[in-house]
Amino acid sequence: MADPSSVPSTVPQGIQIHQADPQRQRAELAAGLLAPQASVSPKFFYDRLGSHLFDAITELPEYYPTRTEAAIFRDALSDMAARVPAGAVWIDLGAGSCAKAASLFRAMRPAAYVPVDISAAYLTQALAPLRREHPGLPMLGIGLDFSGGLALPADAVRWLAAQRLQAAPRCVFYPGSSIGNFAPEEALRLLRESHAVCREGGAGSGLLIGVDRVKAREVLEPAYDDALGVTAAFNRNLLLHVNRQLGSDFQPAAWDHVAFFHARESRIEMHLAARQPQTVSWPGGGRTFAAGERIHTENSYKWEPQAFADLLQQAGFCMPVHWTDARGWFSVFWAPA
Repeated sequence: MADPSSVPSTVPQGIQIHQADPQRQRAELAAGLLAPQASVSPKFFYDRLGSHLFDAITELPEYYPTRTEAAIFRDALSDMAARVPAGAVWIDLGAGSCAKAASLFRAMRPAAYVPVDISAAYLTQALAPLRREHPGLPMLGIGLDFSGGLALPADAVRWLAAQRLQAAPRCVFYPGSSIGNFAPEEALRLLRESHAVCREGGAGSGLLIGVDRVKAREVLEPAYDDALGVTAAFNRNLLLHVNRQLGSDFQPAAWDHVAFFHARESRIEMHLAARQPQTVSWPGGGRTFAAGERIHTENSYKWEPQAFADLLQQAGFCMPVHWTDARGWFSVFWAPA
């Protein structure tokens, strides 16, 4: 791959820095499946099909987070733009289709756009039309599983220097309430790493993040178990991804999608439940599942605003501000570094 600093700034580029170690990945999957409570990390949702299925989920009537967050950005955009510095380098975590960040470009006026996503192929596909829409905006896509640690790679730092943006403020953008996929102690670690990325930029840097809030079970559970079954397909597709990575022989149709709100832990849990007794095999191992036995695939923590503001300050950010919708279902925080 060409040195990013040698390519014209208007050409979107990609750095694939997450080169999965297949042996380590298989070991991780096997360990999770063999644990007393079988589990698979939610990062395995996001192969190419999984990324498309998640985009479909955001269009569902039951899935309130995307449209509620979008309404907050629409209604509070001028106030946000007054706080987020123009000319910032936007570092978009879990960028996916890049649509959320792109919808804010006109108001926020970033100097460069650096989307980060575990699915490098999907990210490359998303950047192509964005180039046509914003031909003057330097872009650099980074394929990275930041659940294992967040830091800009050396190639990205050199690219920013080539754009004369090494001293520009940074806006770490993490919309969509994906921070909820991390347990509180894991979320604190990621927020601390985000703070470090901000501090490497210029004055005015900070974090713009979407956070889902605690609300009634009657609202929460349908958002993760929709009537059309799109979320169920998204959950079962994880098994196809596991089959490719581990060499296993899961049959997705033999598993039921389960989602519920665990009030004490303040989180939605997603599982796959075996419809009947079955044995799943993979090279070097396997497991027999009883009827009804579950594989835990995702947590989605819900936060009260003050608790999340406290977490941001523990991570090193200054006094955060947040905007919410009329029903108090969702919040967007700006946390200066």
